[in-house]
Amino acid sequence: MFGRSQRPEADAIEVLIGARATFSGRLQCDASIRIDGAVDQGQIETPANVILTETANVQGDIVAKVVSIRGKFKGIIQADRVELLDGSQVGGVLNVNSFYMAENVLMRAAVNIRADHLVEAKVPPPPPNPAIPVLPPVQQPAQPLATNLPIDSMTGKSDTNYE
Repeated sequence: MFGRSQRPEADAIEVLIGARATFSGRLQCDASIRIDGAVDQGQIETPANVILTETANVQGDIVAKVVSIRGKFKGIIQADRVELLDGSQVGGVLNVNSFYMAENVLMRAAVNIRADHLVEAKVPPPPPNPAIPVLPPVQQPAQPLATNLPIDSMTGKSDTNYE
């Protein structure tokens, strides 16, 4: 009657921490977890999903497939995908493959986007002539000293009459 013959679906929520509940410690399960209440200095681990609703206040670490946050979170997340939904407040470190952030999110966290299969980047070879050509400075012809004499706009000559 109480035994389990098969594992639950990955998106089936089996664990619920209610809005008036506070949890401290390590929580491990095979199904998705929904948190409406508080987790103080906890560790949450599941191969499925973790959902933090708007009333959630979690301080700790989460390891999951997908973590969706609408409430408050402070800590470290290791996940394939993290979704910071409208109204969430997040601080800490997010180690993810995929990341989504809505507009009204307060985030003070480092986001490390990693790939499961890293492609080794090849450094291009240096160009055959690596020297950068330097052009000599252009010398301007010497200009006569400017005088503060009025100039006739029609002739371009000074209005000064030295007769």
